[in-house]
Amino acid sequence: MGNHAFNLSTCARPNILTLQPYRCARDDYEDNGTNILLDANENAFGPSLDFKLDEPPNAATANGVTNKVVSEVDILGLHRYPDPLRNTHHHTSKTLQPENLFVGVGSDEVIDALLRCFCTPSRDKILTCPPTYGMYSVSAQVNDIEVIKVPLDAANAFRLRPEAINTAISSDSCIKLVYICSPGNPTASLISKSDIEQVLDNTWNGIVVLDEAYIDFSPDGSSLAEWVMEWPNLVVMQTLSKAFGLAGIRLGVAFTSLQIASLLNNLKAPYNISSPTSTLANMALQPKNIALMKRNRENILSQRERLSQELPLIPRAGRFLGGMDSNFLLVEILDRPRSEGGKPSNEAALALYEELAECEGIVVRFRGKELGCLGCLRITVGTESEVNKLLRQMRSLLDAKSHVKQHLEHEREQEVNDIVA
Repeated sequence: MGNHAFNLSTCARPNILTLQPYRCARDDYEDNGTNILLDANENAFGPSLDFKLDEPPNAATANGVTNKVVSEVDILGLHRYPDPLRNTHHHTSKTLQPENLFVGVGSDEVIDALLRCFCTPSRDKILTCPPTYGMYSVSAQVNDIEVIKVPLDAANAFRLRPEAINTAISSDSCIKLVYICSPGNPTASLISKSDIEQVLDNTWNGIVVLDEAYIDFSPDGSSLAEWVMEWPNLVVMQTLSKAFGLAGIRLGVAFTSLQIASLLNNLKAPYNISSPTSTLANMALQPKNIALMKRNRENILSQRERLSQELPLIPRAGRFLGGMDSNFLLVEILDRPRSEGGKPSNEAALALYEELAECEGIVVRFRGKELGCLGCLRITVGTESEVNKLLRQMRSLLDAKSHVKQHLEHEREQEVNDIVA
């Protein structure tokens, strides 16, 4: 396999190809725990944090963190910059070399780095497939890159349209990146491997970026990370934010060819991954914590199945759109019960969204302005108790009104829908 039309030397920006990366002494002499490091103007006395490291391992510190956790995070190493390139291991069964990785501050840094690497401002373009993750377009706008849109097939479970994508990229040489989200956000649909392969097979001098942020909630074997070993123009993004529950550490990974990974690592800021983030990521990828992630995932999948069974029993809950391959569901909210001919309604969905948040303290997402998502809420799968409360309050709020007051303005809908996530 391989796209024989792809040529990195003409696809990447010339200034990136010739870029001399920032280098530091730690590139040549890493911190092995015994070196005296006087090269980076760090504070040799360590962090100004008052942890009682001489207390018993399970003693609680002033902020409630046990010293056992503190010692695992290596608090005494916080004042040292991390190694410039961490050999972070991905969380699939496939084997990739560290040289195939670019590690960023969340997937958003990867998205932006790819734009800066391959797209010349005011000239080049990217292609997205709405409805999709909003940061692709936001990052493109920041970088003065035009966005070409080839919508998913909303009438067919938001399936990718590879023929339309191939027509677009074949007719416009300025399209340098195609962003595909699988499973989709907000669609929760896994993109078929054959559709992605059809795009990769196109004789096109550009990069296919596959965003697998939610891949751990899909059936085993769904990830295409290993394909980067065979397709020179494929980048697969993953994250610890979702299944691993580590959104707060902001760690995203791109798997790609050695050549593309090298360019991305050359242009990144020095020390872009903090020591706490690196340490916590390595802890998360230890066998005992991978086992914990899998147990939590099973709980999420169980509650997802429960929502898929119980939400349709609410008279004014409509269809599920998209798929069930993620940790959220996309559901229509109707203006009246199904038995009375109810139709998907943005006003009904927005009213429920606001009442759940303002009266019940339950925050979901209004997605009604997204292409093909009329009247939709995106609901993240919570714990059993959270799902209990959500279902109870939805039954109460939707059963209490057969019709929704027509008082919500278009501007309010757009304001709520424009929140990126």
